[in-house]
Amino acid sequence: MSGGQTVESRALRVAVADDAVLLREGIGQILRAGGMEVVASVDTAEELLRAVGSDGDVDAIVLDIKMPPTHTDEGLRALERLRADGSRAGILLLSMYTTASYAIRAMSAGSGTGYLLKDRVADADTLVTAVRTVARGGSVVDPEVVQLLVTARSSEATVEALSSRERDVLRLMAEGRSNVGIATELHLSLRTVESHIGHIMAKLGVEDSAEGHRRVLAVLRFLGRDS
Repeated sequence: MSGGQTVESRALRVAVADDAVLLREGIGQILRAGGMEVVASVDTAEELLRAVGSDGDVDAIVLDIKMPPTHTDEGLRALERLRADGSRAGILLLSMYTTASYAIRAMSAGSGTGYLLKDRVADADTLVTAVRTVARGGSVVDPEVVQLLVTARSSEATVEALSSRERDVLRLMAEGRSNVGIATELHLSLRTVESHIGHIMAKLGVEDSAEGHRRVLAVLRFLGRDS
């Protein structure tokens, strides 16, 4: 962290990687308008790794999944390499399409990770909130992807163990909502939401660990893949 300051007490330092220059510049403008400092803006995953690989002052990274040279999963591989190297920066992946396997792979990297469709970039508040969430160690998954995954898994035994309300709570957890946010969305008391989350963890067999990571583990278990 720069100068011993916490993330909450200074502007977030963010790197952006996308080979579409107009989109990359647009993301940069939105982040700056949201009070963040864009410290790197590049068009390949390799350039990103060179720019932030040894820079512990980067709080968050926004990167496209498909970039040169193959336009397949360069962003995901950059995420996995950064995590393997011990990077704790929040990482928000952007995708043009709803791809369940990519979302699960991204979430498998642990907390502080997000996956959004590029359409969301048009909503400045959504983008800024998502970057702030991953920078704090939270997880964000695009609602369309969550719905796809929940629907695809709706007949599995792990899902059947959950009540309808518990599935609603878990879906919102997957979208990165806080307990307060879930309570507001579902018109429930905070105590009721906490009770539902406790039941979800027990039914899905998620053992005690750091609270943020427990939420990610619960979503991964729900989607049918352990981290």
